[in-house]
This record gives sequence, structure tokens and C-alpha cells, in this order.
Amino acid sequence: MKFNRTLIALAAGALGLAAQAVEFRSADVHNSDDYPTVAAVKHMSELLDKRSNGKYKIKVFNKGALGTEKETIDQVKIGALEMTRVNISPLNSLCAKTLVPTMPFLFDSIAHMRKSLDGPAGEEILKSCEPEGLVGLAFYDSGARSIYAKKPVKTLADAKGMKIRVQQSDLWVSLINAMGANATPVPIGEVYTGLKTGLIDAAENNIPSYDGFKHYEAVKFYSRTEHSMAPEMLVMSKAVYDKMSKADQDMFRAAAKESVTFQRQKWDEQEAKSLEVVTKGGATIVSDVDKASFRAAMAPVYAKFISTPDLQRLVKAIQDNK
Repeated sequence: MKFNRTLIALAAGALGLAAQAVEFRSADVHNSDDYPTVAAVKHMSELLDKRSNGKYKIKVFNKGALGTEKETIDQVKIGALEMTRVNISPLNSLCAKTLVPTMPFLFDSIAHMRKSLDGPAGEEILKSCEPEGLVGLAFYDSGARSIYAKKPVKTLADAKGMKIRVQQSDLWVSLINAMGANATPVPIGEVYTGLKTGLIDAAENNIPSYDGFKHYEAVKFYSRTEHSMAPEMLVMSKAVYDKMSKADQDMFRAAAKESVTFQRQKWDEQEAKSLEVVTKGGATIVSDVDKASFRAAMAPVYAKFISTPDLQRLVKAIQDNK
């Protein structure tokens, strides 16, 4: 009898260990293992591991190991991949409300962006992807995006005719074309070669990406147009999420929210470090940019993309939330 009880206890223990062995995969395209978004999802994994007593962990596959951002979104939608961290732009064609924080010159400052995305408008945008099979867990900072090229871009006239790399998104194509430039969609992994060979004249991104992808080696002028503060999004497969208990779902959401604070701190540190790296590497940071000339050119972009009362309401809510 005692022997049987021992067997039952051992079997129960084995089942318990099996239940603990749930390791979700999360994708990221950034190369550095310590890039703020990569580090934030690893931090989330540590929180989950601790709170679930080892039941849940997340393994981050960065460096584009699981595909481009668009490819990982497609995998997450069908449940072939559990999670991915992507820039919000590739989600624009799937969930219309994600267009809102992507809009040019929407946010007055990083503080305004964080306050808005932490509030009701942000929650509404995160939730809007669920019908597409994507559970929005969190927004991560992506800083302010600016144009970098072989020459300074101080005014709208300077951008005219330039071939500027954009993400594969209708909004970004329209945004750059509204500047009088030629928007050229190119995957992020091909931008360095494109800048070096002259296939493209310029690209636009934040300072840590300008550093991390080594684009400062190819083009030396980073002009602070700060035309977008579009965030990153961490999304989870709804097919996977729906199989979890309510308690586990809440635990994932809470850990994701806590990882945001961690990511923002890492982001601010990374931005300072990257600024030092690129300037030491010979880059010139151009701050005297006529933003008003760029902002004035954006009216057609808003007219085209913020075309429903619902989207207009969200834009106004964010603009009023200063």
C-alpha cells in the first residue's frame, strides 16, 4: 500500500513537472541581446517564471531568427508562434485603430506619448487586434523617429526627391510621399546595403536603431525631424491565450504591463548610449530642423487615414490628453 502511494506521488510529481514545462517563443528583429524590447520580454519571462512557480517561461528569438515582423505576425495569428514584438506599423492593415499612434506629429513629447498609451485610448488600441487573432499585451517605447541621410534634412525642401526607406505600410508610404520624397519600402535587414550602394538615399528611425543596425556607418547626418513616436507592440496569439485559465491570462497581462516600466528605463539608457556611439562614430546630429514645415504637409495623410468618426475620436482624445 505504501509502495502504491509512493508511485502515485512520483507520478503526480512527474505530471507537475510536465505542466511546468511551458516555454513560449517570442520573436524580435533587433540584433542586440540587450536591446530594450528584447530585454523587456526576457524580464517578463523572469516575472512569469517566478509567479507561476516555473509553469511559464518565454524564450526570445531575436535577430530576425523567426522571420520578418510581418512574417511573425502571420505566424502568431494562426498560433504557430506564441508571441512577437513588432513595430506598430505592420499591424495597421489588420487593426485600423493601430493607425492612430502611428500618425505623424500626433504626440508633442515622449511624456505625452507615454501618458496617452498608458490610458484608456491605449487600452482600446491594444484590444482592437483581438478580432484578428492577436492579443495586444503592451506598448513599448520606440522613441522619436527621424530622417538620416548623407546630407542634413532641415526643411521640407531638403527631403524633396529623396528615396527614403520606409516600413512596408501604406501609411508610411503616404507620410514620406507627403514630404515630397519617394517612399521606398525595404525590409530592415536590407537597409544598410541599400544606403551603402545608393539604392536608397535615406532612412528614418530612432537613435538606438541607427546605432544598432550600424546605419551610422553608411550615412552620417541624423536630422531630428521627430516626425513619429509610433510605439512597438507586444502581441500574443489569441489561439494560445484563449486556452489559458483566466488567472493565467491575468498573470500574463500584469507581467507585460510591468515589463513596460522596465523597457522604458532601458530605452532611456540605450538612447543615451547610442547617441554617444553614433557621435563618436562620426555622425552629426542635426537639431535645427523646421518641424513646422513638415507638420504642415501632413494634412492629406490625416484626411486619408483618419477617415472614420471612431478614429477621429481617438486622435482627439490623445491630442487633448496633454
